[in-house]
Amino acid sequence: MPIEQDIGVIAHVIQLAVAPVFLLTGIGAFLGVMSGRLARVIDRARRVEGMWKEYDGKARARAHEELAILKRRARLAYWAINFCTCAALLVCTVVAMLFVEAFVGANLKWIIGSLFVLAMIALIGGLTSFLREIYFATRTLRIGPPD
Repeated sequence: MPIEQDIGVIAHVIQLAVAPVFLLTGIGAFLGVMSGRLARVIDRARRVEGMWKEYDGKARARAHEELAILKRRARLAYWAINFCTCAALLVCTVVAMLFVEAFVGANLKWIIGSLFVLAMIALIGGLTSFLREIYFATRTLRIGPPD
C-alpha cells in the first residue's frame, strides 16, 4: 500500500477511535468518584469499629446497624468499580481491535461490535450499582441528633 493510503487508513482509524477514547475519559472520572465513595465508606467503618469498646449497649446496636449499612454500600461500590473497570478494558480492546483490523486487513467488525456492546452492558452494570449505592446511602441517611 502506498504511504498516502496508509496515512489515510491510520487517520480514519484514529477518527473511529476518538469516541471510545472519550468514553474512557468518562469511565475514568466515574471510577475516581466511586473509589472516593468506597474510601469514605471504609474510613467510616474503621472509625465505628475503632470506637466499639467505648459504646454501651444501645450505641453498639446503632453501630452494628451502621456497619451493616456500610458493608452493603461498600459491596455496591465494589461492584460499580468492577463493572466500570471491565467496561474500560473492553473499550481499550475495541480501540486496539480497530487498529488491528486496519493494519492486518481482517474483517473484525463483528468482534469489535460485540466488544463494544459488552462494554456498554458492563457500564450499565456499573452505573446501576452506583445508583443503588446512592439510593441506599440516602435512604439510610439520618440527619439530626442521635436518639
